[in-house]
Amino acid sequence: MINPRPGTPGATRTCPHCKTTILESAVVCPACRHHLRYDPTAAATAAAAETITPLKVEGSIRQPADGGAWEYCVVLSIRNDRGEEIRREVVGVGAMQAGEQRSFALAVEMTPAAGKGGRRGTKH
Repeated sequence: MINPRPGTPGATRTCPHCKTTILESAVVCPACRHHLRYDPTAAATAAAAETITPLKVEGSIRQPADGGAWEYCVVLSIRNDRGEEIRREVVGVGAMQAGEQRSFALAVEMTPAAGKGGRRGTKH
């Protein structure tokens, strides 16, 4: 995975609150939802920018009441257009006892990039 230069679409930085890798253009961290900076221009642009959610998956699993404990591992994998895995990450692990339920949600949110350059140098 190639990390784009600062100022280009896809460039990343670390959230000072939760240490998650986020897009450099983010005004609010998508993980912890803390505001990262006050930028009236960016806030107006973000409010005006069309945000779309081309993928949203929600579901839940319930451990049968008559079963024992089961463990789970939530794995997220991202592939490029050639089918090559560019990122694989375990986002959560845990265990469920008899009768317990867990719900999971995945959403991909997209906004137009406001940086320089278009696609040049972006491998994500």
